[in-house]
Amino acid sequence: MKITINNQIVEVPEGKTVLEACKMSGIKIPTLCFLQDVSNNASCGVCVVEVKGARSLLRSCITKVWDGMEITTNNKRVQDARKMNVELLLANHPQDCLICDRNQNCELQELTYTFGIKERRFVRTRKEHLEIDDTSLSLIRDPEKCILCGRCVAVCSEMQTVKAIDFSGRGLKSKISTYLDQGLGSVACTNCGQCALVCPTGAITERSSVSDVWEAIHNPKKIVLVQTAPAIRVGIGEAMGMPYGSLVTGKMVGGLRRLGFSKIFDTNFAADLTIIEEGNELLSRIKNGGTLPMITSCSPGWITFIEHFFPASLAHLSSCKSPQQMFGAIAKTYYAEKTGIDPRDIVVVSIMPCTAKKYEAKRPEMDGAFDYWKEKLQLSDNELFYDVDYVLTTRELSRMFKEIGVDFAHLPEESFDHPLGESTGAAVIFGATGGVMEAALRTAYEIYTGKTLSNINFNEVRGMKGIREAEVDLDGTKIKVAVAHTLKNARILLEDVENGNSPYTFIEVMTCPGGCLGGGGQPIPTNFEIRQKRAESIYSEDAFKVLRKSHENPEILTLYKDFLKEPLGDKSHHLLHTEYVKRSY
Repeated sequence: MKITINNQIVEVPEGKTVLEACKMSGIKIPTLCFLQDVSNNASCGVCVVEVKGARSLLRSCITKVWDGMEITTNNKRVQDARKMNVELLLANHPQDCLICDRNQNCELQELTYTFGIKERRFVRTRKEHLEIDDTSLSLIRDPEKCILCGRCVAVCSEMQTVKAIDFSGRGLKSKISTYLDQGLGSVACTNCGQCALVCPTGAITERSSVSDVWEAIHNPKKIVLVQTAPAIRVGIGEAMGMPYGSLVTGKMVGGLRRLGFSKIFDTNFAADLTIIEEGNELLSRIKNGGTLPMITSCSPGWITFIEHFFPASLAHLSSCKSPQQMFGAIAKTYYAEKTGIDPRDIVVVSIMPCTAKKYEAKRPEMDGAFDYWKEKLQLSDNELFYDVDYVLTTRELSRMFKEIGVDFAHLPEESFDHPLGESTGAAVIFGATGGVMEAALRTAYEIYTGKTLSNINFNEVRGMKGIREAEVDLDGTKIKVAVAHTLKNARILLEDVENGNSPYTFIEVMTCPGGCLGGGGQPIPTNFEIRQKRAESIYSEDAFKVLRKSHENPEILTLYKDFLKEPLGDKSHHLLHTEYVKRSY
């Protein structure tokens, strides 16, 4: 249909909103509450436009175009209205930009600058002071910085179907809250951090461990080991000003070395280890009549979700710990023994795209190394140490780089340290939805059949569709597998499992859209296009790896030969596997 935008006639498809039509015509309309594929509740009023014949200004994010529509986006009436709506939001905002985590990456701050707002014209209308919610191990909520855009509510409710937060109160007492104001740490929050990823201000951020990590690095008595998740190599470049999806593995290693870490290792090593254990667990369940479908357990947000909402299905979870936790356990046992370092002097730091990893690291089940050493070193319970000590998000790592002045784009390419830095292409693709499934199938097929795969790319499980399925022929034994990302899609598969209607043998679930590369700790903004570019880089690194199957990793083979002895063995059971529990509040 033909419409007119600022006196220019354009053609747009029927059903488009004014906001979409203007974007197609090269006109950017400011928004705050709107976020593509997440929220469009039209609460902020920043996107208003003038439409001929309408008595008032219309909100472009929800107004559909009609044939012959005449739109004006830039006259004085529109500009004044947008500016005033931002000024009204600023009236209740603390304006502590200089010390805010979102300084220079805040949409409210950007619009304030764009509209030339230099002073606070309106007085504060909210009478009560809202306390910071620091009950979560992963996230911090500062309601004083909340502009009631509703993005966090929408992503928690619609994308994740968790509904841990919602609007409460009316009028001047309106706020975003948890049930009975108990705090995120006391409700069924999965710690996924998607709320922090979509928040336009600093109202929800990750709980930072940067100062703790600096303290450990500067302590001469500590050996500080760092591990980097697969998705970091396609995210940290963005946070340091490079194009979306930049693959910066070597530069990332160089930057970490300059921060002062004792050794630079790779979570991909543990991802290969996870595949060995998980692949053998799957084959054992198939052969011995174990609980099927087996569901992956690498995503900590997903684990918390099933513990809260589907506890009857816990037996379907793989007992494998996530790669992060396997790495920590191996670092403080195998590596400690190999190097003669007292495990109490080892500090393991994880760089993760995920805020839920902060919670996972402090789960009481994640102390396998302590149990391993308890009798040998005669440790008391007061000396308890976790397998992973600190977790930093991609955003936190970028702040550390900037703090010491790392010129990231000009860093030389450097390599991981050994032995916990060796990995295969199968481990790299853990960062994308479908990657764990594909990696597992590469190994499970060859272990089960004793044959070499002619084509190791399982393209059926790749992509960004919410739920994907495939049939795999294990030399005559056919199994159906499924992949889901976001908890909304996980819920669909779990309901089938609990109803006895699931046709699958193996299911992969990732909490965040796109998998770990779309995690709650990744650079802001993150949207579909950005996730797609990150995925392309993930698969390109896999394609150029010399080794692309986890069971071919020579350092993993050495680990089994010298320490673990065999997959699913006694030592593996105690260090690499765990149990999950029903949770309720």
